[in-house]
Amino acid sequence: MSRKIYAALALMNICVSTLSSQTSDRDSIRESMNMDAVYDRPFLTFDKFPVNLGGYLEANSIYSVEDGLSEGLSFQARRLTLFVSASISKRIKFLTELEFENGTEEIAIEFASMDIALHPLLNLRGGIVLNPIGSFNQNHDGPKWEFVERPDVSTNLLPATFSNAGFGIYGKAYKGAWTLGYEAYLTNGFDTSIIDNEEERTFLAAVKENSSRFEENFSDNALLNGKFAIKHRKLGELGISYMGGAYNREEVDGLQVDTKSRRVDVLALDLNTAIKKTGTRFIGEMAYIWVDVPDTFTQQFGDRQVGFFVDIVQPVLKTEVLDWEDAVLNLSLRTDYVDYNIGRFAQTNTNIGDDLFAITPAISFRPAPQTVLRINYRYQWQQDILNNPASRTATWYFGFSTYF
Repeated sequence: MSRKIYAALALMNICVSTLSSQTSDRDSIRESMNMDAVYDRPFLTFDKFPVNLGGYLEANSIYSVEDGLSEGLSFQARRLTLFVSASISKRIKFLTELEFENGTEEIAIEFASMDIALHPLLNLRGGIVLNPIGSFNQNHDGPKWEFVERPDVSTNLLPATFSNAGFGIYGKAYKGAWTLGYEAYLTNGFDTSIIDNEEERTFLAAVKENSSRFEENFSDNALLNGKFAIKHRKLGELGISYMGGAYNREEVDGLQVDTKSRRVDVLALDLNTAIKKTGTRFIGEMAYIWVDVPDTFTQQFGDRQVGFFVDIVQPVLKTEVLDWEDAVLNLSLRTDYVDYNIGRFAQTNTNIGDDLFAITPAISFRPAPQTVLRINYRYQWQQDILNNPASRTATWYFGFSTYF
């Protein structure tokens, strides 16, 4: 795997060098990519005050029926997120993102980094960074999406939102209508909770329960995370990203606890494009995961996983409503798929189950670009590891999300 990483970094360096002559600070401001999402937000600015403030709120109602049984109607205050940014001096800036989930059930610092701009092609970043795996992990703000739930591949297969303490570099370059961007970070990584958790399956999202990952690296080996993205002004953006490293310890206090260093590796693709004539937008992400599971574990714990989501968003009405001059009504559809355990049972040579498929049609109204009111109906089929008939869940959501 390391040879593949070095080859990818070498290719990225060649591409960046080719485009460097076309790069300027003005271009950096002009073209926005997924990698810019942490700063591509509305902020309140104050005269003679160096700090900018912002944030967003998400809230909704939910009514769900699983195999004919329902727990009734509930209301959820999903998250309140605050942003604080500051220009410390020329070429040095700071941004942090603080999130309160489900009231104050969980409080987390999702992002807190200092950026030093040396050149548009070379910027330094350190602190608590959002790992650039796929696109949703960095571009996850609720007001940007037409759906109440986050994509399953991003939250149940990948651990979005996933952030770690670490350092790295990033940059962008331009040539004509093309934009090239890259990111590369070394951060703390995963731990054995990904195969030892309440889900009783291989579950990368379990690592989020380990708050000590912001002060120590469980495996003693850095997690490598890199992304390469290319965007055309008319065609859209395509990204490929990789994240990998050891998740276990071979020794603890001089005692051997495992036979070898075990790895987790993730490869992700993301796409964002639109049909200009109709305004139809397509947003998608796919991830493939390899985990070195110990031989002593049963096949309940998968060594390979895959998943994807695809959103189709179609504006059907753009008009002035009341005092909202740029109101938009959208019809949307999301498809989610996750396979937690790819392979066959060794004893019977039959397919291993443990997968999920869901479709979610949605109606959303945007009185302004920074606010969305949305109605979603999600229908989900989830199959257990033995391929018994799938459990079916139908869920209605009505909610809103807004920047402030």
